[in-house]
Amino acid sequence: MTQLKDYLEAVELFSATQEEPAWLLERRKAALAQVDELHLPHIDQVRYRDWPLFDVTADSMEHSELPDSIGVMAFDAMEDHPLLVQAGGITVAEQLPQHLIDAGVIFTDLFTAAKEHSDLVEAYFMKQAVTFDEDKLTAAHLAFLNSGAFLYIPKNLVIDEPVEAVFQQMGDSHFFHHVLIVAEENSQFNYLERFLSADGQSVERPGNIVVEVIAKAGARIKYSAVDRLGKNLTTYLNRRGYILQDATIDWAIGVMNDGDIVADFDTDLVGAGAHSECKVVAISSGTQMQAIDTRVTNIGQHTIGHILQHGVIRDHAALVFNGIGHIIKGAKGADAQQESRVLMLSDGARGDANPILLIDENEVTAGHAASVGRVDPDEMYYLMSRGLHKEEAERLVIRGFLGSVITAIPMKEAQNEFIGVIEGKLDA
Repeated sequence: MTQLKDYLEAVELFSATQEEPAWLLERRKAALAQVDELHLPHIDQVRYRDWPLFDVTADSMEHSELPDSIGVMAFDAMEDHPLLVQAGGITVAEQLPQHLIDAGVIFTDLFTAAKEHSDLVEAYFMKQAVTFDEDKLTAAHLAFLNSGAFLYIPKNLVIDEPVEAVFQQMGDSHFFHHVLIVAEENSQFNYLERFLSADGQSVERPGNIVVEVIAKAGARIKYSAVDRLGKNLTTYLNRRGYILQDATIDWAIGVMNDGDIVADFDTDLVGAGAHSECKVVAISSGTQMQAIDTRVTNIGQHTIGHILQHGVIRDHAALVFNGIGHIIKGAKGADAQQESRVLMLSDGARGDANPILLIDENEVTAGHAASVGRVDPDEMYYLMSRGLHKEEAERLVIRGFLGSVITAIPMKEAQNEFIGVIEGKLDA
């Protein structure tokens, strides 16, 4: 990151092309100035310092032209519900039913939101859930941000139809993408997010994705995600929930990428009675490395944070689960539970499941469970004794092992798509 002047010129040029408000450009410049000074976040059991997460060039901020297949994919998937489809930083489809527009819902790309709803975006963007000066990766994220989305749900609004977002990495651009979700008091909705790479990607690029979900008092959010980023994208992925009094975020995340991934899935239970259930499933195959930190921090009293992580490893791949439950001083009545389990399907696979409990308060409940092993031979014997071939029996066991996230996804079509992704990863 030594060519500071070149990077600054590129950032200023990109900001101008997006017609960003002055506050956003100033934050970008402040972040760029700190990238070299800050440290990388520590991820237990993972050495990723030499990963190409900072292989950003001035030219890679600009976006490639759209392939013809993007529009077909977007409009084939379109139904009568809120939908945003982006390829790189280009919005391919944007749909919001009129009754939600009238109710005050905002669902658009981040740069449009920053122009048209500047005060609203400025109030939350990298200020509460994630701050740009946390570490080297969050600072680089803001400095070189080149795509994103903004979702705003007004107070007391209950949305019955799912809110769907599809974000596709493509071309020669780096993929530094930001999603900001703000749920006002007592709002309720289901959100489905998919990250994927365009077919035929051959250029190696870095990815840096940050998702901020802010749930105000009494809000109820069911957040589902299926990540399918390609082999040539090395990615830092940070999802962060900031939950106020009596609000809830239920996470269901499928980590099905083909490239190397280091992920932080963190939830801060700030208000009294805040609640989060975080379910994460992952499959690692080939020679890839996926490292996933899932942390819940109990800050408010009588908060509940539960973590469930299940992973499958094939070939010579590696998968690390770090489950972190932190009950801070003053969080009386808090509950922090976690379970991390890994299935290894080959002798060359490497898996780690690391439970970490940090308890700074009395009168709390906390517990953990972790295991790394093979498919249960008794389950295999039972299924094969009823006529299933070994491969069929193994698939059935794996699908059941990962089923907690499949069933949590609100759309049947997305559930079936996720099952297909799992089958594809196992067949690869």
